[in-house]
Order: sequence, then structure tokens, then C-alpha cells
Amino acid sequence: MAGLVDAPTLVGSHVRLEPLARRHLADLAAPLGDEEVCRYLFWGPLSGAAELDAWFEAAQTDARNGLSIPFATVELATGRAVGSTRLLDLAPRDRRVEIGSTFVARAHWRSAVNTEAKLLLLRHCFEERGCLRVALKTDGRNLRSQAAIERLGARREGTLRAHLNVKGFQRDTVYFSILAEEWPAVRERLAARLATPRAGT
Repeated sequence: MAGLVDAPTLVGSHVRLEPLARRHLADLAAPLGDEEVCRYLFWGPLSGAAELDAWFEAAQTDARNGLSIPFATVELATGRAVGSTRLLDLAPRDRRVEIGSTFVARAHWRSAVNTEAKLLLLRHCFEERGCLRVALKTDGRNLRSQAAIERLGARREGTLRAHLNVKGFQRDTVYFSILAEEWPAVRERLAARLATPRAGT
């Protein structure tokens, strides 16, 4: 997994994942200001240029320190950023990574946007980075997210109780993972979902 801290551009039929940049903030202001989109995230809802800038700078600092690789999720049909996602818990020696800090504008929930974004990231992790394990985690209260992760074909591993403090709430964290040997079946599953109308996670 040499070069894991490098941020690639990943292109599909519906979306392009590209390194998060300041130019994306104008598009991301709406979803980052949406209380429902941000309900279980560590940040938001954000209001105003100063809060958006602080969010962006925090993401860039983590990236410079090798803690994450942040992407903008760009809809190819419009060229607009409709969400963001990151690679986290970068562990080249152990050949593992986590996909997280993901959000998508509500208009694109249960659409091909999120499905293909996950397909692109998972393909990159397993086929280009040589990962053996990709983890995903979510708030124990976020049943929608848990169902979406399960639809990917990820395996639920368990719950870490009172794991993280998020906006003053001590949340449980539900962990999922996909292993390298499970990736071919997951890839086929995601491809099949993308082949159907309104495919989504």
C-alpha cells in the first residue's frame, strides 16, 4: 500500500471522486448546512463562510498529517459536488483502511451517486492499494446508514458501547468490514445495483 496518502481521482459513470479542494465549498454549503444530512456526523450543520472554511481547513490538516484522504463526490451530469467521503485509519503495514466521514445531499440519497462512490473507493482500496480489510462504522442510532452499509455486502462485526462523544452525546459505534476475499462478491453486488434504475445504497 505504498503511497496510501496520495489522493487519486476516481472516475465512474455517474460520479467522480476527486481530492477535496476549496472550489468545492460553494456546492457543499447546502448539504453541510442541512441538519438531517449532518445529524450523525461529527460536524454541522454548518452556517456561513467561516464555519465552512474551518471544516475545510480541518480536513486539509488531517490530510497533511496522513490521517485521512478527503474526497469531493462530484456528479458527472452536473459537474457539481454533491457530497464528500474520506479514507481514514490509514494503516499500510496492516493493509487496512476505513471509509468514513461520508455525506451526500439528500436529493441523492438512495441513488447511484453513493453506490458508485463506494464502488470506486472499494475498488481503489482492494485492487490498487492492496488492502486486506476495509472497515466502515456508523452511529448506533443511525439505522439508515447501517442498512445502507449492509446493502453493500459488508459484514457487521459488532458494537463498541459508549465509544465516541459526538456533539455532546456519547454514542455507540457499529463496525462493519469487507475483506479482500469478499471483495469480488461485493463488487458484483454493487455493479448489479448500478445496473438497475434508482440504484442506491
